[in-house]
Amino acid sequence: MDRRAFLSTLTGGFLVAPFAAEAQQAATSQRVGLLWPGGEPPPGHRMEWFRRGLREAGYVEGQNLSLDVRHAEKADRLLELANQLVRSNVSVIVSFGDLGPQMAQKATKTIPIVALTDDFVGAGLVASLGRPKANTTGVNILSPELSAKRLSLLKEMFPSLSRVAVLWDPVNSTQLTSTQDAAGRLGVKIQVLEVRGREDVLKGFQAATKARAEALNVFASPLLSSLQKSIQDLAARHRLPAIYQWREHAENGGLVSYGPSLEEMWRQTALVTGKILTGAKPADVPIEQPSKFELVINLKTAKALSLTIPPSLLQRADQVIE
Repeated sequence: MDRRAFLSTLTGGFLVAPFAAEAQQAATSQRVGLLWPGGEPPPGHRMEWFRRGLREAGYVEGQNLSLDVRHAEKADRLLELANQLVRSNVSVIVSFGDLGPQMAQKATKTIPIVALTDDFVGAGLVASLGRPKANTTGVNILSPELSAKRLSLLKEMFPSLSRVAVLWDPVNSTQLTSTQDAAGRLGVKIQVLEVRGREDVLKGFQAATKARAEALNVFASPLLSSLQKSIQDLAARHRLPAIYQWREHAENGGLVSYGPSLEEMWRQTALVTGKILTGAKPADVPIEQPSKFELVINLKTAKALSLTIPPSLLQRADQVIE
């Protein structure tokens, strides 16, 4: 299946148009609590993109909006931080991945929650994307489908591929299930490497090397994103071809990435947040999904690994880094 046909099948035409109407100026400043499941604050330009989306929705930090950003890797600490945000009476809680929104839901059934998550239904956050029927809405990344697609891209890149290690944050089971199903169809054996904290990354690479893994599929999760530099450094050191979700990973030295625009996902999440701040109820706001996916290949990294990328794949790439 070519990329255009895959995208059509994957999205199924389901996309809620971005929120375009300007928010009314609030009489008093709205307070947004941002709960990030990582050992450090959101990396890269994520907060810049989020603030940009809020401005498009009519909310400017320091004028009619304040942001309270809190972060932690472990579930118990995330729940404690979520409870702190509830007690501080924030207008909305914004969280990411599957674990963060799950902890936010444990902390409150009334304060609106906006999530940018890997799999809303699979994580048990909502029963339906079209009708959330709860205090939670947001943007669904489609990570299970995309993780399986990335495995097929590895197989296309290396037709003789037979052993692939996957770095997996066990908070999300559906990414693993979807990829295992794809592995069966592709004739590939999967080695599952659980990452619950930064100490597991080196252990995972050591296990992959011992098992003679031929490539690495890095699953989507905020925790793994927060550990991205270590993952990419170890992939280079172990000369292990790796595929990632976000364009930024390939731009920063990863071999290949395939997924939606990270910038657009954070902007879209901010626009949904703007809807809620303006008065919309989460139960009435259908969960949005990405409409565009990017294939990025880093030829510099391929050359460093002495790899040849098939011309057919290079022709389909949205960006080739040379």
